Amino acid sequence: MNPHPSSGPCPCGTGRPYAGCCGALHAAHAAGQGLTAATPEALMRSRYAAFVLDLRPYLLASWHASTRPAALAPPEPGLKWLGLAVKHSAMQGTDHGTVEFVARSKLAGRAHRLRETSRFVREHGAWFYVDGDLEN
Repeated sequence: MNPHPSSGPCPCGTGRPYAGCCGALHAAHAAGQGLTAATPEALMRSRYAAFVLDLRPYLLASWHASTRPAALAPPEPGLKWLGLAVKHSAMQGTDHGTVEFVARSKLAGRAHRLRETSRFVREHGAWFYVDGDLEN
């Protein structure tokens, strides 16, 4: 598990301190306050930060029940997340949204780019990741 950057910048790329950005969302969930992201983009950024920090319980909780896996495998040894770039974020009504992003990583000396357009839904006031389309 990666150390939490409690005093450093948030891994999600906003430039804000972790504690006042995704760290606040992760802490609220860990304290039993549920999912508190205000927008699909905020949830997507918090999920990226959770991947960086290996917060699998948060990832599973923020995944919609209709598409959520039973468990998540630990990250591959040596995986290093390098950054996130949000390309586009849009709402479809009040309870559906999409976020297009590129996440960069490095594993075994090779750089990787994950480009996805993710779909989100809001239920009972909380945003959830539903699924996404990978792009080349």
